[in-house]
Amino acid sequence: MRPGGTGPLLLGVRHHGPGSARAVRAALDRARPRAVLIEGPPEGDALLALAAEPGMRPPVALLAHAADDPGRAAFWPLAAFSPEWAAIRWAQAGQVPVRFIDLPAAHTLAVPEEEGADGQDADGRGGAGALPLDPLAVLAETAGYEDPEQWWEDVVEHRGSGAVRDPLAAFGALEEAMGALRETYGDGGRPRDLVREAHMRQRMRAARREFGEDYAVVCGAWHVPALRARTTVAADRALLAGLPRTKVETTWVPWTHRRLARAGGYGAGVTSPGWYAHLFASRDRPVERWLTKVAGLLREEDLQVSPSHVIEAVRLAETLAAVRGRPVPGLGETLEAVRAVMCDGSDVPLALVEDRLVVGDVLGEVPDAAPAVPLQRDLTRRQRSLRLKAEARERELELDLRKDGDAAKSLLLHRLRMLGVDWGVPAPSRAGTGTFRETWRLRWEPELSVRVAEAGVWGTTVLGAATAKAAAEAAAAAELGEVTALAERCLLAGLSQALPAVLRALADLAALDTDVARLAKALPALARSLRYGDVRGTDSAALGTVAAGLAERICVALPPACAAGLDADGAAELRGHLDGVHGAVALLSDADGGLRERWSAVLRQLAGRDSVPGLIRGRAVRLLLDEGRLPAAETARLMGLALSPAASPADAAGWIEGFAGGSGGGTLLVHDERLLGLVDAWLVSVPEGAFIDVLPLLRRTFGAYEPGVKRTLGELARRGPGPRGIPTGAAPAPEGFAPDLDPARASAAAEVARLLLGAPDLALAGR
Repeated sequence: MRPGGTGPLLLGVRHHGPGSARAVRAALDRARPRAVLIEGPPEGDALLALAAEPGMRPPVALLAHAADDPGRAAFWPLAAFSPEWAAIRWAQAGQVPVRFIDLPAAHTLAVPEEEGADGQDADGRGGAGALPLDPLAVLAETAGYEDPEQWWEDVVEHRGSGAVRDPLAAFGALEEAMGALRETYGDGGRPRDLVREAHMRQRMRAARREFGEDYAVVCGAWHVPALRARTTVAADRALLAGLPRTKVETTWVPWTHRRLARAGGYGAGVTSPGWYAHLFASRDRPVERWLTKVAGLLREEDLQVSPSHVIEAVRLAETLAAVRGRPVPGLGETLEAVRAVMCDGSDVPLALVEDRLVVGDVLGEVPDAAPAVPLQRDLTRRQRSLRLKAEARERELELDLRKDGDAAKSLLLHRLRMLGVDWGVPAPSRAGTGTFRETWRLRWEPELSVRVAEAGVWGTTVLGAATAKAAAEAAAAAELGEVTALAERCLLAGLSQALPAVLRALADLAALDTDVARLAKALPALARSLRYGDVRGTDSAALGTVAAGLAERICVALPPACAAGLDADGAAELRGHLDGVHGAVALLSDADGGLRERWSAVLRQLAGRDSVPGLIRGRAVRLLLDEGRLPAAETARLMGLALSPAASPADAAGWIEGFAGGSGGGTLLVHDERLLGLVDAWLVSVPEGAFIDVLPLLRRTFGAYEPGVKRTLGELARRGPGPRGIPTGAAPAPEGFAPDLDPARASAAAEVARLLLGAPDLALAGR
């Protein structure tokens, strides 16, 4: 007897449930239907044959996207433990026709704002977790369970041998329960399900004409009562009439266990896909095998876990299950046993187990025969030629750009980022800060397949598409900063054919832009572009010409801009641009030294002009001092003027922030106590009322120093003025310091410094 009496075999399942998958397989083995109908988009029928290909390894997903807008897409994920996948493979093994019967993706994706078009609910599942009403939660509460997952495990996933002798019993009981819920809650708050179910009934009528009543339907248990109900053809056609349509394209794409997890935003997902995959794959002793996996993972992380720990954890999990009245230990009992026995009660290693094993980073594979846009095929070829495998787990990739293979990997990743396919994200390098090294964090997400399809409008190869998109962005750019950033990205990606268009846009915008702040903001990106271009052997002479011209314009326009009555926010912004331009000038090629001399003259002009805000004056003095272009005595004179009683406390505090703020400011005061003495004397002389006003500026400056620097400064201040404390006037140098630099002693370390810097010909004098 079939569930519900006569008629087709309706197998209501929970999507991505190993117990449901095993039960479906057993029910099909017993009933031997002539055809199998599965909840899913009919556009996928043409792709079902690929499920039997050797290169197909779940988890995978059917991807459907609008032909004219690949970004409007939906996924239908399937794992090895999904009942739908089990039904597909059973039908293919027995050469039984198998078809999808859900609402076509052509309707689902026709309206962009329709619920599900984002690939989360549009998978056609209608599963328990995807509904405003959670049927499993209602059934679990009725059975006296607080946790729906625990109830499902006890009644489905951990069923004993008695249920195996009657594989249809569970489906009959579940259909009866869902029928009661549908009578009470109707569509469960999802009126769209009524349309989907009408289409499923239409496909079932077509199957009845072809196979009679000898066919099976595998769908979400929530839909079974609606599919069993007697409705008229006219009523179903009325529900389907007038639905919008759009042309769609479908294919198979790799999926991950992490994206099957409900925590990843997938409405019909499960909480523990890795655990479910283990239950489905383990034919016997699942708890023992699971805890052995856990022990192996913890040992890989250098935790002391022995076989005796595994034995004790198994005993504890079984004891917990017995105390709680559960048939066998579930995930909760095993995790509690792992925490107590293997993790010494700590949640830190347990979190690793939950991330790596309970959820997992398994990435599926699809065969080469699967439909794909030309851009995807080119990307696949390049991944294989570079041995750059897509993986679901995040990993770091260190590249040495002096090696041809690593340079090619860098170009591919940068070109993909140009196309919006962020498979790799640049990360700080642990191997050093040289321009010949790059570090990437790689992680392949299923949505990147959609991004590749979207980028297919730009070209059929990664290089061609990235070049076309870069040229289009250059033509559409409205601000100088956009084009300079684009030029940097083009050089990193080796898009030499796009550079002419980028340089034309850059020259046009630079000629028209008169805002010195925007010019100063654009120059550092250009300087970095030239630097990286040199590393990759890219011809960037034209870019260097534009950058040099931009720097000259900044040298002319910056002093008037800084003296134009800036407020505190404006001064802070220009101070940042000042640092950026200073670093950029150091990177630009300057054979005759003229550009650097002109920039030093600009800094001297800013340092000595009273109309310039103290923040910028102090920063200019600091930059000149760091470059060795300002003697220590002149620095002290300028500080004395800035901190004189004639200067306002706020302006003097700004000067200190500009001079002593940032990297190395505290160390400078520690080693030049003459400057520290000037700061100390000024602080003592600030009136009480004004001191309250400037305190936030001072706190921001000195609070950013490292603890050791602050401790040394505090010790010097505690000693007070005198030979062993802060110097006053012409007092001797403090203990441990000479009055002036000793060239003879310094030269002994100069050669070592040259070797460490990797620049044996670099003249260090005066730096």
